[in-house]
Amino acid sequence: MMADPWLARWLPMAVEHAGAHPVLEIGCGHGDDTAVLAGAGLSVQAFDLSAAALAVAKLRVPSAKFEQRDIREPLPLPPQSAGLVVASLSLHYFPWAQTQDIVARIHAVLRPGGVLLCRLNSTEDRNFGAAGHPEIEPNFFMVDGQPKRFFDRSAAEALFAQGWKQISLQHFVTRKYVRSKALWEAVLERV
Repeated sequence: MMADPWLARWLPMAVEHAGAHPVLEIGCGHGDDTAVLAGAGLSVQAFDLSAAALAVAKLRVPSAKFEQRDIREPLPLPPQSAGLVVASLSLHYFPWAQTQDIVARIHAVLRPGGVLLCRLNSTEDRNFGAAGHPEIEPNFFMVDGQPKRFFDRSAAEALFAQGWKQISLQHFVTRKYVRSKALWEAVLERV
């Protein structure tokens, strides 16, 4: 994997909104974003489903708190306690109703004025499964045995239609995984 400095432009805002409140990172993987957030002095609590990825993240970012957890389980912070939630390419494995439930729980864990920094698979993400796979429901495919959801602008807007103020919603192509990956980057404030 290559460096993916997507958080850099949002870091000043992230620090401002998080303040002394904890930051929750959903699907931290090997800790790339965790390292950026902790390096900015933020108190990060991160989780991932993969024990192997967490082992790497713990070594990379010893100041963060990590746990192995499935996003479908209750979130590890109390309601209205997080100043910032980061979910980079971790919300796309679920049916639409379950995805909406997860976003509602993220909303509940953020304090009013808290921010969600989120990246979602794009329907233009042809290199990573947005076409040519069995469709489970609209834009939700079984990709090599793994369910994956892909978003167009209207789906991303619909996902965050209730209780969020949209700060930014932009389409990008990253080279994080060597091959180009199309995605939506959403920045939302909890209202």
